[in-house]
Amino acid sequence: MFSLTPEAAAPRLAVARRTLERLRQVPELAARYRGSADVRTLDDVAALPPLLKDDLNLALAHLRPRAEHGATWLFQSGGSTGAPKLGHAPTGFYMAGVHAHWQPLDRGDVFVNAWGAGRMWGAHFLAAALADLSGCQVIALGSVTRDEYAEWLAFFAAREVTAIGGTPSVLRLWFAHARAAGVELPALRKVLWLGEAWQPQMEEDMAAVAPEARRWGMFGSTETWVVGTNSPDCPADTFHTLPHQLVHVDEDELLDFTTLDPEMLNPVLRYRTGDAGRLVACPCGRPGPAMRVAGRRDSVVQVRGLGLHVDELITRAEREPGVTRSQVLITETGGRAGAVELLVVTEPGASVDVERLRKELLAETFTLSTAFQHDPENFRVRPVADLISNERTGKTAGLVVREGP
Repeated sequence: MFSLTPEAAAPRLAVARRTLERLRQVPELAARYRGSADVRTLDDVAALPPLLKDDLNLALAHLRPRAEHGATWLFQSGGSTGAPKLGHAPTGFYMAGVHAHWQPLDRGDVFVNAWGAGRMWGAHFLAAALADLSGCQVIALGSVTRDEYAEWLAFFAAREVTAIGGTPSVLRLWFAHARAAGVELPALRKVLWLGEAWQPQMEEDMAAVAPEARRWGMFGSTETWVVGTNSPDCPADTFHTLPHQLVHVDEDELLDFTTLDPEMLNPVLRYRTGDAGRLVACPCGRPGPAMRVAGRRDSVVQVRGLGLHVDELITRAEREPGVTRSQVLITETGGRAGAVELLVVTEPGASVDVERLRKELLAETFTLSTAFQHDPENFRVRPVADLISNERTGKTAGLVVREGP
């Protein structure tokens, strides 16, 4: 199933044909596309082999794309659970096409860009391009240390900030710090996010700090750039795809993406990000199919030969009274998981029985109970003041893998 009808896709498929020719020029990929028909129909697209992140990295290394106008920006993402992925974009980051269909910001907004602005991290600059098109005022913030939150929050209140954007894990810290400090942001009405799934646990803090604030989401990656967007009237996991992004759902509900934008530098042709989902009618009432994202299939990691569903473990932990956030830390020795720790951040003053939680998770989770049958002490639940974050971007992944002694 495709997000575009054959009639809507047909005028844009010349871009897919050009991308196929580019991929055929890559020596390591030429053989896999040799028997593929030229892309004339959606059926031709569906018959192509999927492109994975390692394939795309090979293609980019060979093709070295350059923008026709302006600079060519190189961005990197990933690396916490797999190989880093590279993406190229021209100045503007394709946001004119996004802004034509999605306008959460307007000229009257005061917008805090809280995405990390560190090395080779793209979302901060992408959001800056959107703000530029919107004509609003911008506070370009970037990463913040723990002792800086109070002063910045007071500044936001004084400047009557109306919008803030970041990854959900970063936004969650902002709202949690504001609530703990008793800071209110009554002017804040818009919360933009990109880079992770929405975290519904944040909404309680949002209601206390900024009761008028509503979420506006983007879905995409460094390779595809923005694929779809949603509004406060849409479920958090459902996105309306842009007309230059072709989404395909296979029989296993894995999503793949083909970019039909002639300005696209990355050769995105049936590219799989690891996300699963389906095409649905959005409750907001907007016509046409929307993309509901079920989550990442690659959130399943191997622990002693068994698949551990990281997202499910985190969701279960955060249902525990008193637990506000959690993270899975795997310590490997020689490529084998020696220990798994569930790190939990608790509410101030909350008392969480971590030993009881540990035993319950061992009993409830097949992978943990089987993998640690003979050494259950190597699965632990550990209270922490903060989760492990990327110092450059401020982003907090659900899974961290470290090499042990």
